[in-house]
Amino acid sequence: MSPNRPSSKKRAARRGSKQPTSNGEPRLLSGGNPQISKGEGDAPVQAYIAAMPEWKRGLGERLDDLIVRAVPAVHKAVKWNQPFYGNEGDGWFVAFRCYTKYVQLSFFRGTSLDPVPPKGSKHPEVRYLDIHEDDDLDEPQLTSWIEQASKLPGEKL
Repeated sequence: MSPNRPSSKKRAARRGSKQPTSNGEPRLLSGGNPQISKGEGDAPVQAYIAAMPEWKRGLGERLDDLIVRAVPAVHKAVKWNQPFYGNEGDGWFVAFRCYTKYVQLSFFRGTSLDPVPPKGSKHPEVRYLDIHEDDDLDEPQLTSWIEQASKLPGEKL
């Protein structure tokens, strides 16, 4: 081992461990986003939702339910510590993740939705919806965005 290179244990500690905490709970990254191993299908998405802290868990359950009701054949996966939803073989149309004070939905072709979701991105087509604890969730609008997004070409990630 090089004298200037940290040990593998120290390098792993800096990167953060994918291992659960000592009590078996998934680790929460900065902002409270659960650290869940990547995987395809409903099981890793449900593990992510179960690990969402506090009020965000109930919101995650509602979002997952809305997406499944709007797009019954939706394909699910966890990538980069967030649930992704798409059409099998056509890419992803929406994802969400936890931040300290809100949950953010990412619409990958958001500029093609009507009306356009409120928050812009450094990526030209992406639009966001930030949902805070006390926000009223406009389920009809959200369902409309999900349905519209599912009919657009998906994002290949």
